[in-house]
Amino acid sequence: MRWLLIGTMALWGANLPVVKLLLERLEPMLVSAARMAIAALAMLAVLAWRGQRWPRLRRDQWLTLVVCAATMIYLNQIFFVEGVSRTAAANAALIIALNPLVSALTAALLLGDKLTPQRLAGVVLGFGGVASVVLNRPGVALGAGGLGDALVLGSVLTWVLGGVMVRRLARELDSVLVSTLVTCIGSLLLLLHLALRPAPVQVDWARLTPGVIGLLFGSALLATALGGLVWNRALVTLGVARTALYAYWVPIFGVLFAVTLLGEPLTVWHGVGLAAVLGGTWLGTRSH
Repeated sequence: MRWLLIGTMALWGANLPVVKLLLERLEPMLVSAARMAIAALAMLAVLAWRGQRWPRLRRDQWLTLVVCAATMIYLNQIFFVEGVSRTAAANAALIIALNPLVSALTAALLLGDKLTPQRLAGVVLGFGGVASVVLNRPGVALGAGGLGDALVLGSVLTWVLGGVMVRRLARELDSVLVSTLVTCIGSLLLLLHLALRPAPVQVDWARLTPGVIGLLFGSALLATALGGLVWNRALVTLGVARTALYAYWVPIFGVLFAVTLLGEPLTVWHGVGLAAVLGGTWLGTRSH
């Protein structure tokens, strides 16, 4: 499971420039809704391939699924898209890197997980590694705090709270079924949001090339569908706090791809950040 998580973080790191490219050609909410809808269809196909039998769900289970989808997908996507558009990239990266700390505190409060000094040390060390890489990238600039930062923090909180609900649901239901239903409901909410908003969806069809469509499907199938299945399975097997520590690898992989593919300079801070994230992950996830 750990290596699957590392692979998923590599996918998410590579997905960052892909999404950035998509946002240059399609409006943000349309990108979010399309990615989630494609991922939902792929997950339904996986369920059919597995011969998954659909259980009779209780009313409270359906309610939790809807709340989880509204939190982890619908609100998360809105907060993330609107927040990133209103703040500096460095601010967003550092706020998102608070995910493991927020997860550790939430798991301790809501799930009774032990918040040990070793785990806290891993969280702090990993955050330091991410910060050393983010703050030493070419042209980096921190912006003043504001609404954008608050919205990005909201995206972190909704993602963590959704993860807590996924873990609770998976105590009674198959994790693949939970992931699929949450993604399906979340994508429907996003599509409904687009359909009911006053401003119609604007699509520049000339910019929607086969290459862009291919990137959209690749992002949806690999980063969203496959990544979501692995992440939610890890929440069940490793726990919310331990799984969240692997999120530190996303910006590390993102920078490595930028160095490899975009020619960004490789500095000593990349090595410092990688070593800190390695150490933080080891400290925070090893058996106590």
